[in-house]
Amino acid sequence: MLCCLAGKGSALGGREAETAAGGGAETKTVEASGRVRLVGSSPQSSLVISGGEREWYVHPADEKKLMHLQQQTVTVAGEEYFRDLTFANGSPAGRRYYLKNIRIISETVKE
Repeated sequence: MLCCLAGKGSALGGREAETAAGGGAETKTVEASGRVRLVGSSPQSSLVISGGEREWYVHPADEKKLMHLQQQTVTVAGEEYFRDLTFANGSPAGRRYYLKNIRIISETVKE
């Protein structure tokens, strides 16, 4: 069985619900560390911080802050939220975690 998820649009024609982590309307500030990667292909590429317990997708408004740090290791703080993804038939397709209002705490630049 072949499964694909769209990056910024609906998952296979399904619905997405954006929710603050914890299920409420409040957002929670968290720290995340990992390598900054560009995933997907144009025009639906996304920046992701990979490492630790989960992959964090960077909110599109914050991508410029991290774009120059691709393939570098960073520690950032930001507000977490998630989107529950569903397939077109209504079955769950997983959860995607995002960070917004990102502040860079540290970066390790390769020379």
